[in-house]
Amino acid sequence: MSSMRILGTARSPAARPRLPTLPSATGARAHARAYANTTVDLAYDVFPPPKARPEAAGQSLVIAHGLFGSKQNWRSLAKGFAQKLGMPVYTVDLRNHGASPHATPHTYAAMADDLAAFMAKHDLQRVNLMGHSMGGKASMVVALSEALNKPVRSLISVDMSAAATKLSPDFVSYIDGMIEIQDAHVPSRAAADALLQKYEPALSIRQFLLTNAVARDDGVIDFRIPLRLLKLQVDNLGRFPFTPPPPVTPTSPQWDGPALFIKGGDSKYLNKYNIPVCQAYFPNMRLETLEGAGHWVHAEKPKEVVELVYEFVNSVKE
Repeated sequence: MSSMRILGTARSPAARPRLPTLPSATGARAHARAYANTTVDLAYDVFPPPKARPEAAGQSLVIAHGLFGSKQNWRSLAKGFAQKLGMPVYTVDLRNHGASPHATPHTYAAMADDLAAFMAKHDLQRVNLMGHSMGGKASMVVALSEALNKPVRSLISVDMSAAATKLSPDFVSYIDGMIEIQDAHVPSRAAADALLQKYEPALSIRQFLLTNAVARDDGVIDFRIPLRLLKLQVDNLGRFPFTPPPPVTPTSPQWDGPALFIKGGDSKYLNKYNIPVCQAYFPNMRLETLEGAGHWVHAEKPKEVVELVYEFVNSVKE
């Protein structure tokens, strides 16, 4: 079931049934089978512009978050984008995240199908499609898929390449840490944070991971994301469903639309090895680096990211 919040209007989210905590890997597999092979109806927030700009008529910005993130992480930035761009901004929860349903497979192809279904459901025709990390790769798959990319006006990838690579071990350990918290039935966020410290020393990253934590009726800390399902599917997040051209084929496609890649200067997710891969897929790509920022460049340099996206979106010729 989707949820929607409109900036400036208080609405209570629609109630949705809570999926049971998975007790074991076997339980995760059974859960996965129950929800397999379906397109997920993504939960979302929409932020109308305070003042629409005539030149942005019919356009929208759709934002897909990264692994362990949610639409809530983009709330402040979405307001800034809506005001600056003069167009509605949609932030979505990808499958197995936030308020969206849990489903397998957790692959970029499946997430791309979800995003395309979202754009079709809301009749979005001139979409500036933006994603960070996992959401960036899912957005790239939309752009590269001829059956899905018709509404896409431009592509914006925030600190993510199109290369197939092994997922960072840190992300696997984060899942293990959250599973340990879940299994320990800790009574508070402080206790959850204490357990998580052996997996991640940085407070800011622990706080980010714990945005997925919820308190049950008995006060025990649980998680709204299906941890064991994600652990079984985590290898998919290093993969990419295409191989880069040349030649240009259905399995090695190109998208010649305008693409902006934003790199955090201190991040290695976009580097000298995979930038040429991105250029092979997206021959009209533009790369911008924001020095002094890491993988969460949009959180560390929000004003600069808003300005970059504004200038890029306005530069697109149709």
